[in-house]
Order: sequence, then structure tokens, then C-alpha cells
Amino acid sequence: MDLFPAIDLRDGQCVRLLQGDYDRQIDYNDDPLAQAKLFEQQGAKWLHVVDLDGARQGLQSNRSVIERIVKNTSLRVQVGGGVRDEASAAALLTIGVKRVIVGTRALEDLPWFEKFVHNDQFAGRVVLGLDARNGRLQTRGWRQEATGPTALQLAQQVSDWPLAAIVYTDISCDGMLTGPNIQATNDLAHACRVGVIASGGVGSLKDLVQLAPLPLAGVIVGRALYENQFNLVEALHVLKAESSHES
Repeated sequence: MDLFPAIDLRDGQCVRLLQGDYDRQIDYNDDPLAQAKLFEQQGAKWLHVVDLDGARQGLQSNRSVIERIVKNTSLRVQVGGGVRDEASAAALLTIGVKRVIVGTRALEDLPWFEKFVHNDQFAGRVVLGLDARNGRLQTRGWRQEATGPTALQLAQQVSDWPLAAIVYTDISCDGMLTGPNIQATNDLAHACRVGVIASGGVGSLKDLVQLAPLPLAGVIVGRALYENQFNLVEALHVLKAESSHES
């Protein structure tokens, strides 16, 4: 299981939204590159970046910040927020981003998304972002409820598509440090052959111990790291130890 420390960007700064609410923002670091380098020094291999401005507006306004991180670290970076067409995805991949995350456009236009992920240019480099509140998928920066299938149903539907992964976020847990939704995450991970990355709610090393036995490709951790609930070195050690127990 890979560990993805998170950087959420708004106006070029590292922030965190509580339960996806843009009016409940916590500011952490005005230098995202310095934060990324710190994660790198502590042993991170991957970095999860969300362009919150892009998610809300549909335009990637933090791409230059992301490019600085990619060019000045060895981190493998996956980026979501505002990726709603081929051009925006290609632009991120061109600057060195390893994976692009698509949520809103995928849910609003699934036929387009199916064609998109089967394009040789993007196959294996696209992550489907499934963000749910009370079991219902949300779009456009978590401000609108999507019509159509549930997260579980959609995960099953795309199971054979050439996706890099699925990021599953339980919005009610996100940024709250109260623990992830273990049951929903477990159900989703068992529902499809695409690797699932859990997001939202991790607030302690105990939460990582609970997630470790699940068939997950990774886990995203944000606020807990910024507020020193534990550090990245400890988190990586726990995942490695739990992996050894499982094997």
C-alpha cells in the first residue's frame, strides 16, 4: 500500500477544507514546494495534489505551482481538481505529472470518460475520483450531488477499464481526523479490480492499522500530518510493519 501525503492548493497555498466546505478552511503553508520537499525528505515517493480552485471553477489556476513541485522534487505526483477535458489532462502530463484525477467530468459524461481513458495517450495514467457524501457522489468541488449510480455501482462498472486507480473520498470524514469510513472503503475495494486509494478521515496511526489489511492500493493523508498527529516516517513504518504481518 502506497502512502500519499496530500497538498491541497488554494490561491497557491497549502490549505485544508473541513468536509469539503470552502468556508471552513485551515491555512497551513504558503510555500507548497517547501512542503513537498519536506514530505520527500521524510520518505514519501508519491504526492497527492488537489487544485481546489480548479475543482470549484473548472480551470487549473495552480498549474505553475504544481510544475515547480514536479521539477524540483523526485516525487511521483498525481493531480486532481479542474481536469475536465483532454487538453487540461495533457497539459499536466506534459509538465511531468504521473497521474491525473478526473471526477466531475467523469460523473457528468461517462461516455466521454470511457473514451478518454481508453485513449492510448491517457490509458493507465488516469485516476477516477469518487467523492461521496452519505453514499451519494458529489461533483464540482463537492457542491453538487451527482445523479446516476452510487460510488459502488460505478466502481463495478469501470472495473475493466485501463485506469491507474480510483480515489475514494468519504466527504463526511474528510479533514475531520475522526477516522476513515472503513466499511464503505472496504466494500469499494472488493467491488472492482482497479486499485482503490482511500482518502478522508485518517487522524491517527491506529486508522492506518485499520486500513492496512484492506485490499487497497494506497491511502491519502493530509491534515493529520500538518497538525502533527503523527509524522510521515511513523506512518510509513506502520504500513510497512502491517504489510509484513499480512504476508
